[in-house]
Amino acid sequence: MLKRIITGVVAAGLLALVCIFANGIVFSIVFGLLALLGVYEMLGCIGARRNFAIALCMYAMTILSVVLVHTVSRHSLYITTFAGILFCVLLILFASAVFSEGRVPVDKVCIAFTTCAYVITGFISIILLRDMRMGKYIYLLAFIGPWISDTFAYFTGMLLGKHKLIPSVSPKKTIEGSIGGIVFCMVGCIVYGYVAKSISGGAAEFHVVFLALLGLLISVVSQVGDLIFSLIKRRYDIKDYGFIFPSHGGVLDRFDSVIATAPLILIACESLAKMNLM
Repeated sequence: MLKRIITGVVAAGLLALVCIFANGIVFSIVFGLLALLGVYEMLGCIGARRNFAIALCMYAMTILSVVLVHTVSRHSLYITTFAGILFCVLLILFASAVFSEGRVPVDKVCIAFTTCAYVITGFISIILLRDMRMGKYIYLLAFIGPWISDTFAYFTGMLLGKHKLIPSVSPKKTIEGSIGGIVFCMVGCIVYGYVAKSISGGAAEFHVVFLALLGLLISVVSQVGDLIFSLIKRRYDIKDYGFIFPSHGGVLDRFDSVIATAPLILIACESLAKMNLM
């Protein structure tokens, strides 16, 4: 338990240092490396790490996606370029399956592409969130929201939990805990909005209804994201995705909820920005 606590405090401290002091390029490099480690762990989980055709394509897709953020992220070609990268990688993977005479199984290609693209999209969304207007306040919700949701879901479930949520995927999660996580996440996002407004001198101002709805969505998606990675672990019969964080597992074990919520926050904020509501 002590080792777990120490690891958690050190990891949280390092993340805080990156979030507070890192400039745009350093921030992107750090989260790009986390994305690369996440892809590495996922390939190991599904048994595709030693299949070089699949592994090299996934690593290349990760690196190109991070580089893309600093080349055309503010340009109208961003979505087209990103979609082009995904398509080209997928085409190469399927071509490898066609010409490999069975050495590159087509089912493993599909699993590797979908799971790794999911991981990459989550980390890329964090980088993009930080780069948008009021981004240095907005992107923190991708960490704070899931943390509040997970923490209070745990304690609410421990105190009041009687009905299992999805025992076949995660035996310890309860419906009561899930509801508690949602309620406290909504409250937490509203409180964070007032804190951000105070710290920024009014520059970062979010409508309370928006924060409440965002808190609701963050908590729901955060819990689903956690369950998704739990389901994959159960399917491939592993305890942890990695070991980079002693007693905590790997990157995917620690960032499972963040990976799911970051794209949601990005979509919500981009939609408001386009409507001139933010």
